[in-house]
Amino acid sequence: MVLLAIFESGFPILTLFAYAYIEPIFAYAFNALIAGVFFVGVIMHQKSFGEFRSGKSYRDLWLTSFFITLLFILVFVGLKFTSASSMAVILFLQLLFSFVYFNLIGSEPIDATHLVGAFLMGSGAVAILFPKEWHFNIGDLLILIAAMIAPIANYYQKRSRKAFLAHNVLAFRTLVSLPVLFLLAFVFEPIPTQEQFWSALPYLAMSGLLVMGVAKIFWVEALHLISITKASAMAAITPVLTIFLAYLLLDEIPTATQLIAIVPIVLGGYMITRPLR
Repeated sequence: MVLLAIFESGFPILTLFAYAYIEPIFAYAFNALIAGVFFVGVIMHQKSFGEFRSGKSYRDLWLTSFFITLLFILVFVGLKFTSASSMAVILFLQLLFSFVYFNLIGSEPIDATHLVGAFLMGSGAVAILFPKEWHFNIGDLLILIAAMIAPIANYYQKRSRKAFLAHNVLAFRTLVSLPVLFLLAFVFEPIPTQEQFWSALPYLAMSGLLVMGVAKIFWVEALHLISITKASAMAAITPVLTIFLAYLLLDEIPTATQLIAIVPIVLGGYMITRPLR
């Protein structure tokens, strides 16, 4: 999970570098294309393509693909309008929504410590979303919606992993998203020039291989082994690393609100994953 957090923390940085040359949906589409080639290579190496002909149900794979694609469209577009630091902290709130869906609304038991933790995370989220006055930054709002969707996407990824290997789940969800992503990109965004594409390619390649590729295999395997809420909590170091990298590489100075708010968010995340007393 530490290696996963390191890879994931660099995602908004690499994406913002790519945005200097291409638009968000094109960036996502090229990321997915590179990741798709990587997953196909893994399938060929592992000789696991036969799993797709095994007669297993594809329902969870299709639902995974739908929710993940929607989630990342929101993230890529949202990042265009907000900072890398805000994106990382807000997206970590998927832990809070996992707790709400699976504990508060669902059947998993909770106690007073969990409720206090949820309150702390919610308080930190409000501080980041409304730092000065009560209005949303559109980028923050889109990423918050993505954080709300993430537990649902992870639920179907976890179910899919019971029937298919992690790289097969990821290959399927990535490859079926490509026609949709490129169609949306060509319709709604200016087509990048060849020069723009080659300038963005180093950042797209690193993000596609390390974040959308290798890191996602680690993530799906983590979901397979532990609960969604606990897996989300173990990524708590990611927003901290992102804030540090954004300061070093983007000259993005974290606001006092961000630095203060991350404390109750991470502390609350720790509390809602504590064992029941």
